Amino acid sequence: MLKPTKDLNTLREQLQAAGVEFLMASFSDMHGVSKTKMVPLAHLDHMMAGSELYTGAALDGVPQDVSDEEVSARPDPASCIVLPWQKNVAWFASNLWCEGKPFEACSRNILARATKRAADLGYFMNLGLEPEFYVLKDTEAGPQPVSDRDTLDKPCYDGYGALDNLHWLGELVDALDALGWDVYSFDHEDGNGQFELDFRYADAMTMADRFVFLRMMANAIARKHGYFASWMPKPFANRTGSGAHYNMSLASLDTGDNLFVDRNDPRGCGLSKLGYQFVAGVLRHLPAISAVVSPTVNSYKRLIKQGSMSGSTWAPVFICYGNNNRTNALRIPLGGGRVELRAADSANNPYLGAAMVLSAGLEGIREGLDPGEPHTENMYTKPDAELKAMGIKLLPRNLEEAIDAFEADPLSREVIGESMFKAYASFRRSEWDAYHNAVSDWERARYLKFF
Repeated sequence: MLKPTKDLNTLREQLQAAGVEFLMASFSDMHGVSKTKMVPLAHLDHMMAGSELYTGAALDGVPQDVSDEEVSARPDPASCIVLPWQKNVAWFASNLWCEGKPFEACSRNILARATKRAADLGYFMNLGLEPEFYVLKDTEAGPQPVSDRDTLDKPCYDGYGALDNLHWLGELVDALDALGWDVYSFDHEDGNGQFELDFRYADAMTMADRFVFLRMMANAIARKHGYFASWMPKPFANRTGSGAHYNMSLASLDTGDNLFVDRNDPRGCGLSKLGYQFVAGVLRHLPAISAVVSPTVNSYKRLIKQGSMSGSTWAPVFICYGNNNRTNALRIPLGGGRVELRAADSANNPYLGAAMVLSAGLEGIREGLDPGEPHTENMYTKPDAELKAMGIKLLPRNLEEAIDAFEADPLSREVIGESMFKAYASFRRSEWDAYHNAVSDWERARYLKFF
């Protein structure tokens, strides 16, 4: 593992000692997917100064015309990671610049602006992401779990399923630990072929960088073993979807102390007044946030009450919060001191998602909002009339509803900027239209000979 450094001479020496030959000046597109140019180590200085130029019009979510000046990637030296599966290559998270200044629509720049607003108030956000994903093998019968024994109706925490996948899963966990990410748990999840990794939280920017890199690394290690990793939120109708829950707290910029902790919380959740204000801000903007943390057509196949083989999807559908109870969109896990957003899925762009959630929470703090009393009951079992009487609304039911909410909420444009706001809404609405106009196998099976 390289020691984080901003000094280029020290960085060059570390890279040479590690046997690195090539560098990836990487940045994220709208989807949080790593894009890059490869640079020989001898050109480290030029790369760090922004030598690598990219045509934004060739990518999703880099809103440029073909006649515009190219964007340049300016790597963050402290983000450098030597690829565990290809040790002669080092990866850098980069900020995009254009016309001599930070490019407004760069995902990493958008999060940097949000964290700056938090810093101006004396806070920084700690973020933990809990990635869930499937690892499958291609067969003549279609994608199947790696293990032939992975067939249980309720496979959550299945020991045999975990052991049968340990050859690739252990390699991935070892790689994460070698990078200093401190994996403290991993398990077989509720879908056949589905897994979850839990590793130590970090500041929001570091965690967003890590999530983007993790998806790339899991794909590479699974492929090495003849499988593929899927980050699709709901790849199978009869299996649980893949979340990427955001675990959030604000800390003092001066002391580093967690400001969401209150052991004497009269509401019994172990959350401070500041934490409740943060929750209230997020709840206010959750429909718009959904368009970013649940960003695809497929995401909304996950956000339903029923449907998995275990009986529940474990995914939220209501705009409400509660204690350790998993049926709320916002949960305060046992022990308090943090807030978990359960609507986020494995396809989200963590830079945009973290920027939206942090900004919404800060609004709640600035305005002194209160979220009301927490819900400790099973929200799945509440009749519609009772939910209506309680004033609890549904999350968007599909991508179109989410984009409508995103466009209607002034926070969206404020947080991600005018050009990304337009590009994001336009791309997602086009995706919805393409899906809506497609004819599915389900429709043919139901209607082709129906009448």
